[in-house]
Amino acid sequence: MRTRQLGQSSLEITPIGLGAWAIGGAWRFGWGPQDDADSVTAIRRAVERGMNWIDTAPAYGLGRSESVVGEALRDIPASDRPYVFTKCSLVWDADRTVTHSLRPESIRRECEGSLARLGVERIDLYQIHWPKWQAAPADDDPGSIEDAWHTMSELRREGKIRYLGASNFDADQLARVHAIAPVTSLQPPYSIIRRDVENGVLPWCREHGVGVIVYSPMQSGLLSGKMTRERIASLPQDDWRRNAAWFQEPNLTVALGVVEVLRDIAARHGRTVAEVAIAWTLHNPAVTGAIVGARRADQVDEFTRAADVTLDASDLARIDGALAAPRRSA
Repeated sequence: MRTRQLGQSSLEITPIGLGAWAIGGAWRFGWGPQDDADSVTAIRRAVERGMNWIDTAPAYGLGRSESVVGEALRDIPASDRPYVFTKCSLVWDADRTVTHSLRPESIRRECEGSLARLGVERIDLYQIHWPKWQAAPADDDPGSIEDAWHTMSELRREGKIRYLGASNFDADQLARVHAIAPVTSLQPPYSIIRRDVENGVLPWCREHGVGVIVYSPMQSGLLSGKMTRERIASLPQDDWRRNAAWFQEPNLTVALGVVEVLRDIAARHGRTVAEVAIAWTLHNPAVTGAIVGARRADQVDEFTRAADVTLDASDLARIDGALAAPRRSA
């Protein structure tokens, strides 16, 4: 795959990176049961197919995702190893209760834990997972993003991380931390049916030379072309998508209508529905790359050519026209 410079860093990344959320398996925001052997095989297939970065987080499976990524990396020759991006700010206790912390001592503990699980000496991109976690109590005081950013800057000077990134930040929050130390990249949700960041956030990133690696370009599988009402109804009880807004009516009808349009466009281009959905996000000039999750090797094969799909004006117009109902955030 060709590569793109991530923000103003020295990282040259492929337009598609492997997302390791689902391979974390069961936890409060998990995707149901997952086989670690399948996860390792999927990671290795992604590297074989040319992807040069993996995005994970300690919260995904409460350490499990990072550990599985570390296992996969051990058998990949050093010259072929992908960049590893991970996150901080979501922590858990012995009872597996997840909380949010931006405090310096917590950020340092998280960094050391991630280094150990991943089996690396330095994290290529270290991102604040959430500036304020939506599941936290209203009166919770986890510390400030400024405190966290100062700590991450110190960790960079100590050689434990290469670059600083943010996830789920708005433009104001980005400006606050950018004044302390440069933001290399932002990781926001972005898909055909979830475009909130087009107003404010993506323009800010372009103006300030901040890279953007979007997550959920297929809206958590809903735009993959394989999701049906029957499949949604049969999702495991511990799959967080069962209660997600876009998997409920009236949003679901809108989303499935978009999929039918994508299916027609994909057939015209000789590509998969998934590739078209991902290609749409990469069409935005503010987007550097898209994070695409996979739980098995065969799923990786279904989207690796997405960066080669060129959507023309008529394709884009048809996609916009398919959004007959108001867009809503998930």
